[in-house]
Amino acid sequence: MKNIFKNLSVALIVFFSIQPSLAKAQVFETPGEYLEYIGKANEELTLKYMVYLSSMSHGKSARKVEKRRLEVVDAIYNTRANIQGMPPYKGDKTFRDTSVAYFKILNSVFNEDYAKIVNMEEIAEQSYDAMEAYMLAQEKANEKLQEASAKQSETQKRFAEKHNIKLVQNTSELDLKMKTASAVMKHYDEVYLIFFKCYKQEAYLMEALEKKNVNSIEQNINSLQSFAEAGLDKLKGVEPFSGDGSLISACRNLLNFYKEEAKKTTAQSDFILKQENFLKIKKQFDSKPAGKRTQQDVDDFNKAVKEANEGVNDYNKTNNELNKKRTTNLDNWNNTVKRYLDTYVPQQRK
Repeated sequence: MKNIFKNLSVALIVFFSIQPSLAKAQVFETPGEYLEYIGKANEELTLKYMVYLSSMSHGKSARKVEKRRLEVVDAIYNTRANIQGMPPYKGDKTFRDTSVAYFKILNSVFNEDYAKIVNMEEIAEQSYDAMEAYMLAQEKANEKLQEASAKQSETQKRFAEKHNIKLVQNTSELDLKMKTASAVMKHYDEVYLIFFKCYKQEAYLMEALEKKNVNSIEQNINSLQSFAEAGLDKLKGVEPFSGDGSLISACRNLLNFYKEEAKKTTAQSDFILKQENFLKIKKQFDSKPAGKRTQQDVDDFNKAVKEANEGVNDYNKTNNELNKKRTTNLDNWNNTVKRYLDTYVPQQRK
């Protein structure tokens, strides 16, 4: 299905700065210059990551922005090399070494975890479990980044206290963008999984209908009904994002459609049984020579023909109605997702 946007985790990396700015390349006459140099390296790296994040969040797949990921990997490698080459400040190497360890984790996440996520994206839509695993992989990658960032920030604070430096939290535009993107995607992920479970279940139902497998149709009807009702209950506990409940509303409309579809598809299942019965009667009727057919044979055959024709009309009418409603609701969902991401995920370019 086109235009279904997927999850993207966001690592909120909070940096601190000193006042005034004192960075002077690799010559560090004061502890402030030392802190500022590493802080600047962090900020430049975060900018590259935000470009990658922005590209993915605005409708581009992980595969399409693979070049951006590789740029982040290169930036991490260069930044780590620069920081690793810094001398200890008056014998204190804790902040430098913690920062190097942080960049090692960043490298692992972007070079390994996100590379796997790119591959997982290709199969994520094959099943609900695959999509859930795809999202979980991004969540775990995000947790690694968060933990590493927290350790670096704590070491920075201890370094500043040791050298009597006052730190102020950096509330730059970039930091605010990272924080906003994280909140935006968290809400989207929550609603998306509720939607996707029913979306995949409907796909299984469509497959059973195409194969005219009555037992499978009935099983998938029951599952779709159950998943739709459970999803509607879950949506009741989802809070709108900044007062915007458009995703919730679009998802609710789809789940209500899936409930309706489950009920009406029962009639389609009945038609398949009638069609099978008609073919059986027709085979028996055709197997008898015309001179040996009784009036009862003719009446039974004509009745079966009438029921089959009526069934075809009802089947087509129901099918057309469901197709129209499905298209309307899916278009509304996709348009709502696009509008939501375009509105709330901050754009970031080089």
